[in-house]
Amino acid sequence: MSLKITNIGKLVTYNPSSGKVEESTKQEIFISDDRIAKIGNDVGDAENVVNAGDGLVTPGFVDSHTHPVFAEVRSEEFALRAEGKSYQEIAADGGGILSTVRGVCHASEDELVEKVFTRLEKFLALGTTTLEAKSGYGLSVKDELKSLRALKRASQRSEVDVVPTFLGAHDFPAEYRDRRDEYISLICEEMIQAVTAENLAEYCDVFCEKGWFDLEQSRRIFETAADHGLQPRLHADEFEDSGAASLAAELGAASADHLMHVSDEGLAKMKEAGVVATLLPGTTFFLGKSKYAPARKILDSGITVALATDYNPGSSFIQSMPLIMSLACLHLDMTVEEVFTAATFGGASALQRQDTVGSIEVGKQADLVIWDVQELSEIAYRVGESRVQLIIKSGNLVSL
Repeated sequence: MSLKITNIGKLVTYNPSSGKVEESTKQEIFISDDRIAKIGNDVGDAENVVNAGDGLVTPGFVDSHTHPVFAEVRSEEFALRAEGKSYQEIAADGGGILSTVRGVCHASEDELVEKVFTRLEKFLALGTTTLEAKSGYGLSVKDELKSLRALKRASQRSEVDVVPTFLGAHDFPAEYRDRRDEYISLICEEMIQAVTAENLAEYCDVFCEKGWFDLEQSRRIFETAADHGLQPRLHADEFEDSGAASLAAELGAASADHLMHVSDEGLAKMKEAGVVATLLPGTTFFLGKSKYAPARKILDSGITVALATDYNPGSSFIQSMPLIMSLACLHLDMTVEEVFTAATFGGASALQRQDTVGSIEVGKQADLVIWDVQELSEIAYRVGESRVQLIIKSGNLVSL
């Protein structure tokens, strides 16, 4: 099947060859099957034609950090925070991650499939064509498997490309609070083997932070995961400098995420090891905090930056990458071109898919968004709006 996009106002993409965001006008895009075959002023005839209506055309977003496998929302916690309670106080009273764990425990796999599928469709409608998705609200062999199976089934129904991550080390279940080493053993001796036996994940993530999983516990989990073919990525230095960024470099992780309190030493090691820094301004914003990741320092050090939503029911109930772009411009001292690059090519790099998605190039997967705007800056400028007009996913026009 062939498809041609005509009447493009501006085509905007990051160009890996030049290292810059480039704009061009009076271009057409010819798609053959699921790939971009030609880009030019006259690309010839195609079986199907899409009129861009003089709109902006960009790559689809690549959201490289999400937690979409949960049963119920936690809006009551949002209200409690508005009354002055902290995230930690709410968790101590039985809320937080463990409340979501209880919900997943009681939900059936079929129920989770329907909820996750609905969320994937919302991501797509907002312009995200590829996303990473974690488990982590099961925290038992049975429920982590249920979560990842539900994710796999939902992704098979959705047009979004989903990259699955095992996050059994998201928190300690209540029954293991005083037996933490036993839970580490459960992850290493049972969970990882069960997950990989069914080929349910590509990556392994760990919440490496003081009060959760320390460096040695995290290293043990990652080493076991690597033995079973899972690649590392990790939650790092969100609440304090725990040394997690340095661990990410030591392990050759694909990405270290959050990084609000990353040290200069950690950044230097990440740069040397080629670890992508995934920044999540939505979490800081949603929790009403003021400490954002030092994006300017990270960018100026030469580290590749990705932006992601951190979509989850407790600390970042945000699915919109355009909103994340807005927050990054306003709070991370990043330019429009930098946030756009981080939301597309940077996210692809964090998922080790930069050769396939994240930019508009001949030979790459045809994941494109047609916007009802004239300038790239409008995507971030129109805070809270969705100006998505059309989406083409793997060469197919998506019904919104």
